[in-house]
Amino acid sequence: EEQLVESGGGLVQPGGSLRLSCASSGFTFSAYSMSWVRQAPGKGLEWVSTITPRRLTGYYARSVRGRFTTSRDDAKNTVYLQMNDLKPEDTAVYYCAKGRWEDEQNRGQGTQVTVSS
Repeated sequence: EEQLVESGGGLVQPGGSLRLSCASSGFTFSAYSMSWVRQAPGKGLEWVSTITPRRLTGYYARSVRGRFTTSRDDAKNTVYLQMNDLKPEDTAVYYCAKGRWEDEQNRGQGTQVTVSS
């Protein structure tokens, strides 16, 4: 059974940092691009970042570029999202996803990130 389990969310003040983790199992992790997407209250799903397999190239939405960094550890089947200089508009449920992130079956259950003073 494929599993994606996000962790690391929480409440942080504006300008603060969080590191999200996504532990994966049940599939060949190293073969897949891994993405982070988020959903803010009352809004649709928004793509945040993707890291490719092998070349480990990271791609980012304009709204987070320069503040967020994604990385992966294939030995641990884990993908990370380092989030710095957080803003209230970053408040959302964050999901990791394998491959095609648009498919709900490819996403985990999510972790809540709240940026507020």
